Amino acid sequence: MSTAKKDYKRITVKTLVDMKEQGEKIAMLTAYDFTMAKIVDAAGIDVILVGDSASNVMAGHETTLPITLDQMIYHASSVVRGIERALVVVDLPFGSYQSDSKEALRSAIRIMKESGAHAVKLEGGKEIKDSIKKILNAGIPVMGHLGLTPQSIYKFGTYTVRAREEAEAQKLREDALMLEKLGCFAIVLEKVPAALATEVAQSVSVPVIGIGAGGGVDGQVLVTHDMLGMTHEFSPRFLRRYLDLYNDMSNAFGQYVNDVKSKDFPNDSEQY
Repeated sequence: MSTAKKDYKRITVKTLVDMKEQGEKIAMLTAYDFTMAKIVDAAGIDVILVGDSASNVMAGHETTLPITLDQMIYHASSVVRGIERALVVVDLPFGSYQSDSKEALRSAIRIMKESGAHAVKLEGGKEIKDSIKKILNAGIPVMGHLGLTPQSIYKFGTYTVRAREEAEAQKLREDALMLEKLGCFAIVLEKVPAALATEVAQSVSVPVIGIGAGGGVDGQVLVTHDMLGMTHEFSPRFLRRYLDLYNDMSNAFGQYVNDVKSKDFPNDSEQY
């Protein structure tokens, strides 16, 4: 299979399937605002996830649970205005789809109509089957999410690797096949053993995008603020930091304070 990168003018759900078939890896990052989305999109990222991780990164909550549907729509709308190429996928937030498939459909429709996003993402397998079916039947593309599902953190009680035991691994295999059969266009696998993730990616025809799931899947996703080093207290094994913006920004802010206090800023060339 060729692994050459093609020049896609606009990424669609079909593009991602084509990329898997052609052996081209899918690059996915998060964004929550216009400015970041514009930069990420221009860099050639294939998929932008407007993640409920905004609850942590943007609002400072301990978990993803507090963020609301209205807040997700706000973030998604900001992102959509900044992109030209990437596929924009939006997390359905906790409480907007788990218990009632009709509520799930209403939530998904609001995201699509009010933000202009291209798809939604839901966490879970057979337990949310009815919600996924109803959303898909309305013509809304759905990305699945298995393995560590942060919205279920109080159920798990930990952010450790999932599906190490055979029973949970088997459920993950079955859920992945079910998501494919229902019509999900892609599946995120979070913090699962690399061998299992590779097996799942090879068993389904839709792209499998990993985060802490090894290199045998069809693509990778990271939280942008993490990979840029803006968050410095979070250091999981799967995270590669491409910059150290926490220190760079801290130094810049400190220099600005010094320049203002010392009357160095603004100088003669920086005023009218």
